[in-house]
Amino acid sequence: MEDTRLISSFATSVEASPTMAMATLAKEMRAAGKDVLSFAVGEPDFPTPANICEAAQKAIADGHTKYTPASGTPELKKAIAQAAERDLGLNYDPAQVVVSNGGKHALMNAWRTLLEPGDEVIILAPYWVSYPAQVQMAGGIPKIIQTFGHNGFQPDLEQIRAAIGPKTAAILINSPSNPSGGVLTRQSIEGIAAIAQARDLAVVSDEIYKHILFDGREHISPAQLSDDMKQRTIIVDGVAKTYAMTGWRIGWLIAPPAFAKCAGNIQSQETSNPCSVSQMAAVEALGGPQQSVGEMRAAFEQRRDYIVPALNDIPGVVCPNPGGAFYVFPDISQHVGRVMGDAEVKSSKDFCIYLLQSALVSTVHGSASGSEGCFRISFACGMEQIQEGVRRIAAALK
Repeated sequence: MEDTRLISSFATSVEASPTMAMATLAKEMRAAGKDVLSFAVGEPDFPTPANICEAAQKAIADGHTKYTPASGTPELKKAIAQAAERDLGLNYDPAQVVVSNGGKHALMNAWRTLLEPGDEVIILAPYWVSYPAQVQMAGGIPKIIQTFGHNGFQPDLEQIRAAIGPKTAAILINSPSNPSGGVLTRQSIEGIAAIAQARDLAVVSDEIYKHILFDGREHISPAQLSDDMKQRTIIVDGVAKTYAMTGWRIGWLIAPPAFAKCAGNIQSQETSNPCSVSQMAAVEALGGPQQSVGEMRAAFEQRRDYIVPALNDIPGVVCPNPGGAFYVFPDISQHVGRVMGDAEVKSSKDFCIYLLQSALVSTVHGSASGSEGCFRISFACGMEQIQEGVRRIAAALK
């Protein structure tokens, strides 16, 4: 018999990621012989480019299989700093980089370094499902500001100002966004920066999708706006989405020197270094040929150009056109309250469970991202799967 005295109140307060939960359920159904199409996980279907894999093989052959410095190898930190100069025009010392076990770990390092117990973080919804949980795990309190698809998921700056109190420590932004694909305009980013400066706040900028932009859009980091913003911005990034390296688990943060040093100290106690071989592969990813980045971005844009009008052709589905990343976030509130199958659909979670059970399509409910009445579809999969998935959804909602 399990003894619940072995489990802390903290452990029982943490729920599994809804994205991973839906993906696991889909895998279980597949294992039972059902033809489930998964649109739940944001994982590019492309293979990791050959030059990166070859760099990993060479690293193993050359014996790079031992511990590295806890916060990353000098070679990778230098490559990250050089990539920041190339992509953002910003000059960082490699000592300002902390390499971690994926972007999620980099974010957790940021919160553990930044937050005192009870500090508040402004988070824009719809948000990536792990943001509020991570803030809470670090002792903080998430404060949610809702955004909407009809205006490209741009925040209301007055709502942000009104939400800031004496315990507010930071504003979190993610552009392009998971789950909406929304891209913050320069006006929105400048407005958020002005608020952060006026109230002496940090800005945590999750830029993991910055190379996946559509319609000629340009990425803007708040750190680019001024020297002051560079000093109060913590950039979080990684190789997973840009280079189809999700399983390699390499992410990082770039921050002011003292912040980076403390984040590195925390990581040294928690996990020590990321995988040595993956670090060598990431050096090649950042410094090697970049042709694959453009090719994957173009393929994602082509898929977007198919899925958005196809979903909008389904009665009761309103799908905003994402400016980046590889997600759509349709509004299906017209279907909430309907009887589908044998039960009433009372929420977006019910809606996604209905799609999984009746259409064998796995998605993620919008309530997991703070936006009830919507759901997320990842189009980081082949066009044939996208076409069949849309067909199944349309048939299930007739």
